[in-house]
Amino acid sequence: MHVLPRSLRARTNLLLIAGLCVIQAVGLTIHALDHLNIADRAEMHETLHRAFSIYRTLVELPPGDRDAGLAAIDKPGHFSARFASRPDTHYPGGFIPVPLGVRALMREAPPPPGGPEGSPEGGPEVGPENGPGNGPFGAMPGGPGEEGRPPPPGFGFGGRLPPEPPEERTGRFPRDASGMPGFMPPGFSGMGMFPPRLKPLRILAGHKPGTRHYALSLQMPDDRRWLVMHFKIRPPNPLGSPTFLIAFAIMTISGGGLILWGSHRLIAPVSTLAHAATALGRDVNTQPLPETGPTEIRKAALAFNTMAARIRRFVTDRTLMLTAIGHDLRTPITRLKLRAEFIDDDELRLKFLSDLDEMETMVAATLAFGRDSAMQEPMGALDLGALLQTIADEAAEAMPDLAERIAYHAPDSAIRIKARSLALKRALTNLVMNALKYGGSATISVSFDRGGESENMIRIVVDDSGPGLPEDDLERMFEPFTRAETSRNRETGGTGLGLAIARSTIRGQGGEVLLRNRPGKGLRAIVTLPA
Repeated sequence: MHVLPRSLRARTNLLLIAGLCVIQAVGLTIHALDHLNIADRAEMHETLHRAFSIYRTLVELPPGDRDAGLAAIDKPGHFSARFASRPDTHYPGGFIPVPLGVRALMREAPPPPGGPEGSPEGGPEVGPENGPGNGPFGAMPGGPGEEGRPPPPGFGFGGRLPPEPPEERTGRFPRDASGMPGFMPPGFSGMGMFPPRLKPLRILAGHKPGTRHYALSLQMPDDRRWLVMHFKIRPPNPLGSPTFLIAFAIMTISGGGLILWGSHRLIAPVSTLAHAATALGRDVNTQPLPETGPTEIRKAALAFNTMAARIRRFVTDRTLMLTAIGHDLRTPITRLKLRAEFIDDDELRLKFLSDLDEMETMVAATLAFGRDSAMQEPMGALDLGALLQTIADEAAEAMPDLAERIAYHAPDSAIRIKARSLALKRALTNLVMNALKYGGSATISVSFDRGGESENMIRIVVDDSGPGLPEDDLERMFEPFTRAETSRNRETGGTGLGLAIARSTIRGQGGEVLLRNRPGKGLRAIVTLPA
């Protein structure tokens, strides 16, 4: 089982698209985290704005109507508010700074009406504790004013600012440069929502660590009561925006399309080079590659064309050499035959002539091998079934004593291929004749194999019933002038060029030929050709 695709183009596409998806996921994750942070801050701002809006609605009412007003205000489910005599100190937190200059304007306001704590007016009792050293909201620190600063002239409520309770009662949180607790939005105070006379005297904010629960206590400016509000900041939804997944899909599809187009453009020269190499294997005189395109493609095309030219020159030189040798040998062989006729000893004369005939046969086979290597016959369409039937019929005529042992199994339907008909016929004839000479029979079959890794193939099998060959000799038999027998007798051994010519011819047409021992007895020649 292959996990990765086989083709370079598919692997390149898979790698690039996977990388694109990873980059997209990382980028959109960062975007989602930013979106969560912004949404979280926006939710905090909105909730605080709601809290201060509730406070303003109540502070504008007379003190006696505030309880009814609080009950009538519509509040969301994650929000609660109540009046209390003390701020909420269950959550660690800190005070939100209230500008002194604003609170100084309260000097014009009369002291709150007297009465016991918890009365409808909610004001502090008037007594000796509210003298020069004490304020209406508890004991004041010793000194002329808050933190030793003198209050503005005529400041109300005994001339002193209400003190903040000790922070130890509420825990400590880091503060920013403006003095705000660290869990509050930077720069937020809520003071801009009120005129000076309605601003709260003190604001205490608390937060339960590890949760999204908050408490906010605001002290009314005209009585001792605190408006205590509890709320929970709802977690933001990272996929709340419909454009999130849409953006991911659009960018991935667009990037994937560019990757497919780009990989096609990049891999196309490799496919062109592969087709050119295949064509060169079938025809050494094939057209050269066009030397165009980017620098690297031009260099590759130039190198391939140079290699093809050298191969053609090598094949031409070898053919010319073999032809020259064959031509030069035929003349002395002919002279020797003439001179052998003058030998008086009949037995010696026959031996001379037999050796010269064998030499002439070898020269003819060598020339045929050279001609096959430089075959200029054009490629054409042919019916492979009809060609094999012709080869079987001619083999039966050439060896009538073995005609009954020649069998051909025709395919169910016609198989047409493009090949050099004469060269292919000579190669297949060599295989069939070898099967008859050394195996005593020849069974020919052809089939069409679909779905190979590269292309569909035609499979031709020639079986015999001979003794077979040693495994080490199966490949060596395709070497020129190689025979399995040690004898050099023409009747039994031949010249040793038949299989070499067959392989050279078949490879020249893009195919391959192999020898295999049959499981029972005999030898099998397997020829594969492109469909």
